[in-house]
Amino acid sequence: MNPARRRRILLIALEAGVPLAVLAGWWVWSVGADSFYFPALPTILTTFADTWLFERVGSDVVPSLARLAAGFGIAVVAGVAIGTALGLSPVARRVAGPLVEFGRAVPPPALLPFGMLVLGVGDAMKVFVIAVVCLWPVLLNTVDGVRGVDPTMLDTARVYGIGGLERLRRIVWPSALPQVFAGMRTSLSLALILMVISEMVASTEGIGYFVLESQRSFAIAEMWSGIVLLGVLGYLLNAALALLERRVLRWHRAALASALR
Repeated sequence: MNPARRRRILLIALEAGVPLAVLAGWWVWSVGADSFYFPALPTILTTFADTWLFERVGSDVVPSLARLAAGFGIAVVAGVAIGTALGLSPVARRVAGPLVEFGRAVPPPALLPFGMLVLGVGDAMKVFVIAVVCLWPVLLNTVDGVRGVDPTMLDTARVYGIGGLERLRRIVWPSALPQVFAGMRTSLSLALILMVISEMVASTEGIGYFVLESQRSFAIAEMWSGIVLLGVLGYLLNAALALLERRVLRWHRAALASALR
């Protein structure tokens, strides 16, 4: 077995072994702890299966993921569009700089009262809050990616008469994509956080609402099952985005590998 393959197998074993070791330790500790606030892990897993495997998927999981997807999608589209414009124009970047810095400095939970006042407590408010908070990482990373495009490539495009949308599609966006995906990874974690917070503040459904109501009614095992579900969803969403990034940026990794040879 060659060293590269051995190292890959070792990394996979560590990636799977460390979480299993943590779960085993949690299992042993929780079974003997006899604590009301920390139910035994087998009890949590049983409650998870009874609560979340099909029973509450339509009533809580689907609405939560729909809000997350809508807010995250709006943030990505707006962030790439605005970030591209700011990255290409030093004047626009200078003019918009104070507004961008102000917007990104506003604490995300502070937007909830404004959203509830203007949009009410429905899905529009939750999508709005998620979109606004997730906008900034995508926008700022897009600006940096567009500014980092090789000027020689842009000059060559001008010489050959390549302009407008064609230049964006063939030169600017491909060069900025690694930075854009970095912003998307950050925004995805923020989207999950704001999804939960918005549902805890004003909602009658969703995972965040379920966790808060379970805590209020002292259904501790149910509360922990919701927390476990959020962790699982966060892991799966991040893995899906990482897979998409590997597929889209396959050419980028190949170019880096050839440059290092």
